[in-house]
Amino acid sequence: MSEDTVTPSPSDQSFVKKWLAILGPFLGLLFVVITFAILTGSPEKYLSPFNIRVVLSQTVIVAVGAIGMTMIIISGGIDLSVGSTIALSGVVTALSVNAGFDPFIAVIAGIIVGATVGFVNGLAITLLRVVPFIATLGMLGIARGIAKWISGQQPVNVSPSWINELVVTFPNPPWLMLAPGVWITILLAVVMAVVLRNTVYGRRVFAVGSNEAAARACGIATNKLRVWIYSLAGLFFGLAGVMQMSRLRQGDPTVAAGSELDIIAAVVIGGGSLSGGQGTILGTIIGALIMAFLRNGCQQMGWANFVQEIIIGVIIITAVAIDQLRIRRS
Repeated sequence: MSEDTVTPSPSDQSFVKKWLAILGPFLGLLFVVITFAILTGSPEKYLSPFNIRVVLSQTVIVAVGAIGMTMIIISGGIDLSVGSTIALSGVVTALSVNAGFDPFIAVIAGIIVGATVGFVNGLAITLLRVVPFIATLGMLGIARGIAKWISGQQPVNVSPSWINELVVTFPNPPWLMLAPGVWITILLAVVMAVVLRNTVYGRRVFAVGSNEAAARACGIATNKLRVWIYSLAGLFFGLAGVMQMSRLRQGDPTVAAGSELDIIAAVVIGGGSLSGGQGTILGTIIGALIMAFLRNGCQQMGWANFVQEIIIGVIIITAVAIDQLRIRRS
């Protein structure tokens, strides 16, 4: 006499997968924090309010850039020119301040430069039919070259202004508790999470990433949408450039080389799929925190920079492999 076996229903399996996808980045963050708290031998130092403030300030640049990259990856695209865009936006902001423009105008100029780079990327991908990988790889060199050209291949030291206080560890006034850049990042994350999940634009971004042909058949102007996606993402890359300039207190045309790896890794670790159609802003922010705590832990351990790069490379490969396994199973 055999016993009846109970198999989970498809709805139960879907529910479990959904919660695993949500909890996965949080568990990854918890693992990284606990691991380095133990490895450093001084958990009270690694988890101290001072160090957490430092980590959150260091997260701002990657997190802001990753918010923009989330839209691109959900739509099935990629942008390798982020680091160069950050450098160019930082240089433009610094030059604008030194030229006597109001700091607010200088910040807007830096952000607009980022949006312009994104707009050009979008046109190259849609009108010239260049695949995103190649189009943005080319822009990586173009934007970096322009940054070096307009800066005379030298860092541009910026005149003192409130821009320099955006990512300081101890903000003024003290009641802010965290750097203004951290609060700006949180606000933008909330706004974009709502936009992606509760607006027509957001639903279309997911649709084009899931199945572009089907989205086009439903009447979505996919080419126009992609230009919008890359342009809007460029706004975030430009803002990340402003934050980078604030952190260094100068516009450096050589800065942020390779930062696209951290930004893409933050999105993928946070549950974004390089195949498109999947990703969340919350997951991306958690992914950015994982990268920040990882780098901070490596620095406290005294590990060389190449060790950090190897670890990050392994994490990216692992995250993508897990994503591909999930796609094959589904």
